[in-house]
Amino acid sequence: MTVRRPTAEDIASAATHFGLHFDAATTREFTGLVDGALGSYDVVEELYAAIAPAAPKRQHNTPSPSENPLGAWYVTTDISTETADGALAGRRVAIKDNVAVAGVPMMNGSRSVEGYVPSTDATVVSRLLDAGATVAGKAVCEDLCFSGSSFTPASGPVHNPWDPTREAGGSSGGSAALVANGDVDMAIGGDQGGSIRIPASFCGIVGHKPTFGLVPYTGAFPIERTIDHLGPIAATVADAALMLTVLAGADGNDPRQPADLAVDDYLGSLDVGVAGTRIGLVTEGFGHDASDPRVDEVVRAAAGELSAAGAIVEEVSIPWHLHAFHVWNVIATDGGAYQMLDGNGYGMNVDGLYDPEQMAYFAKGRMTHADELSETVKLVALCGRHGLAALGGAGYGRARNLVPTARAAYDAVLDRYDALLMPTLPYTATELPAPSIDRPTYLAKALGMIANTAPFDVTGHPACSVPAGLVDGLPVGAMVVGRRFDDATVLRVAQSLETQIGTFPVPTVARSNA
Repeated sequence: MTVRRPTAEDIASAATHFGLHFDAATTREFTGLVDGALGSYDVVEELYAAIAPAAPKRQHNTPSPSENPLGAWYVTTDISTETADGALAGRRVAIKDNVAVAGVPMMNGSRSVEGYVPSTDATVVSRLLDAGATVAGKAVCEDLCFSGSSFTPASGPVHNPWDPTREAGGSSGGSAALVANGDVDMAIGGDQGGSIRIPASFCGIVGHKPTFGLVPYTGAFPIERTIDHLGPIAATVADAALMLTVLAGADGNDPRQPADLAVDDYLGSLDVGVAGTRIGLVTEGFGHDASDPRVDEVVRAAAGELSAAGAIVEEVSIPWHLHAFHVWNVIATDGGAYQMLDGNGYGMNVDGLYDPEQMAYFAKGRMTHADELSETVKLVALCGRHGLAALGGAGYGRARNLVPTARAAYDAVLDRYDALLMPTLPYTATELPAPSIDRPTYLAKALGMIANTAPFDVTGHPACSVPAGLVDGLPVGAMVVGRRFDDATVLRVAQSLETQIGTFPVPTVARSNA
């Protein structure tokens, strides 16, 4: 078993990449030397083949348009174990299609991954199955998960069940639409810039981005290791807390997780209430250039409901909230280009469990289908490549060095308050664009809503979007943010909001139009 050997042209290209200047004789000599060095690669390939898992045989179905009116399913399944008395027994769960379900095709919203079949379940999938859940299928996500809207999947847009002419939000749009429409009880979402909370807000349900590292990312397609999160999307806060209880905890395979990770009782204190709880209403979370004043009013009214329930709600200013978005943007761009693209998803240089088959598959697919990638991914590729090649990656280094300052800005306020509150998004779901949309509008529509959500992917604080009201018949989300690893308090405040405001009904628009 041997790996592919380089040609002289390959060596010449590699030399050029590193600024080396070889004549033809030197190129030929190094071609032979590299051939010899690759002997260790041959041995590793043979050793790995002896332990590599084989994908199980699991049935899946590609639903017809009539069975998939929202465009939210990638494939449907009916996978369960014999666990009859688990915490999630009888619950149907959708899995975002950047998360591996063994033996089931995975697309990650992109032609560059289409056709890949994982051999092992992601840790979160194993934990759901062990808890008695039924995996009902894979939910459509954005192209390589890099959009906050829901019009960039290669399989077509995901429609909002409240109004199918509008976006469901991204990148976990399929997951949120299926929960909001009542097709599943709960779903796995992923969040690197808001991708759990954005579709939860647009679709009128609950989306919780856990503290960074609380839920293992093992088996999910990465974007950037320092901002990758997986978490629950559900119709109620109680279901999100129940799901988090199942998902949380170290798995020993994810370097994102601290070695001494402890989990909490996320259900036990939900109904304690918020009497005496101090909540900071973050000034900088309101009144953005893109903000709809009516959305801000709904969230301020929700803060009033918390006051009525006994919470102490005060306006607080965190100027770094406006800076933190830019720190995130550099990390997501340079880091995404370096790890997700040039690193074929996983990158290198850290411990943990890799998916080498997926890396090899994507390495070919992203070149073969490069022109079919979304405009958001192309922007990350080009800007990130400039940041790495022309700027030496120094921008990324500066941004990473600013993360402790950004984190400390929130921590200082959270020393005085138990939680923070602001709008999840500046506006409600907008209309899905026509295919002829121009590129600047495309990019603004895909990324224009993340100013409040993205900062907490880089600082790692837990953040939960919970329905706060309606504007013109469309859902508005309020975002509760808390201390790192104090997800229980975040969910308790979210539960109080839900109790005061009520849950939203399952929309009937998509069903009646199906």
